[in-house]
Amino acid sequence: MGHWQLTLLFLTGLAAGFVDTIAGGGGLITLPVMLGCGFDPKLALGTNKFQATFGSGSAAWHFSRAGAVAWRDCARGFMLTFVGAALGTLAVQQLDPSFLKRGLPILLVAVAVYSILKPDLGVRDLHPKMESVRFDFIFGLGIGFYDGFFGPGTGTFWAMAFVLMLGFNLTRATAHTKVMNFGSNLASLLFFLLAKKVLFVPGLAMGGGQLLGAWLGSHLVVKGGTKFIRPIFISVVLAITGKVLYDAWLR
Repeated sequence: MGHWQLTLLFLTGLAAGFVDTIAGGGGLITLPVMLGCGFDPKLALGTNKFQATFGSGSAAWHFSRAGAVAWRDCARGFMLTFVGAALGTLAVQQLDPSFLKRGLPILLVAVAVYSILKPDLGVRDLHPKMESVRFDFIFGLGIGFYDGFFGPGTGTFWAMAFVLMLGFNLTRATAHTKVMNFGSNLASLLFFLLAKKVLFVPGLAMGGGQLLGAWLGSHLVVKGGTKFIRPIFISVVLAITGKVLYDAWLR
């Protein structure tokens, strides 16, 4: 690849890492650019997981160092998410995930509307509605499976689950979401590596951008809190909804 393409991919990774750390949806930025650069779709998906692992891992690390997340409290959820994503990645090789495209926008619109109508959502910690063990099994396996099987909106679903079920404020929810994203990204990446569907040079260029973008995003999340996260979160949910609607009904 030419130097200009690698520079473009680095900047793409930076932008995606920044946005994904705050509200998810980084794939909306990275995949179109990779396809525009002429990547084979399967190689684009594998390389996307490779570079996304840098971002989610970096964000999780920075959130941990800032005290927004404790790794020992996430260990069980992380492992169950890894298992769920591995099962989802295996399942997608046998089943066509396109049936999800038509129903997913309804769920995403519901999340966006609920977030808009509840301006105090995630402002402060609340009493949990579910014990952590049950939460980890249900959502770790469930959302992990979804991420490995299909993917769009995974960060959104994690953030809402942490806020609504465990009573986390939106800053804590965002931090814990990146830990779980890291687990599912690693699981999916393993299968892409085994299938030799990862391009390492462009992936490393984007991964470098992801590291920087995730660092910037995590610092702003910790500093800005819910007031900073909320408008970006809602915007990203609407963007994902629009993308899924276009793929399902208009393309």
